[in-house]
Parts: sequence; C-alpha cells; structure tokens
Amino acid sequence: MNQEHPAPSATASTAMNAMSEIPTPTSSAVTITALVKESDQVVGYQLSDGRVISKSEGVSIARQGGIKDVGISTNNGSEYLKSLPDTDESNNLSNLPSITQA
Repeated sequence: MNQEHPAPSATASTAMNAMSEIPTPTSSAVTITALVKESDQVVGYQLSDGRVISKSEGVSIARQGGIKDVGISTNNGSEYLKSLPDTDESNNLSNLPSITQA
C-alpha cells in the first residue's frame, strides 16, 4: 500500500476492494479540485493545475500516475474516478464543488 495513506479501516478496505485499479501517483501528480457536471452527471474533473478534463481523460491520466488520491472504478462498463478512502470525508470527490461545462 502507498505509504502516504494510513492503513484502511474495514469499511475503507471494502471500498478499496470495489475499485478495479489503484494507480501509484508520480511525484508531480495533481489533485481533483472540482467535478464538472452536466444535468447532475459527472462528465469531467477540474484539476489543481487549472485543467478541465473529461471523465475518460481523468481515468487515463490517473492510470499513468498523474492524479493522486484516486482509484478507478467501473459502473455499467464506464470507468470513473473515486476517492481513496481515508478518515477525512471532506476530501471525497462527492464533497468537492461542482462546475458546469461551458
């Protein structure tokens, strides 16, 4: 397990097991600062470096180690990013602000 993250609780372990992939972030990895939504559906992510990317771009960048504190999950064949479980709920993706696609 990544040394930056404390040992997960039983609930966190279950959440980690639900992820299909947990990429190892590089030293230059960015964080997600906001969710991009259209009609209440997440369609992308705003990153700490200012970029706004699609959901599929986010998965690809995370898979290459470019986004930290996320894992990759699949729902109905569609891949998306999820927060790695920890003891701080304020950094969960679902608690981030939302922006609308221009």
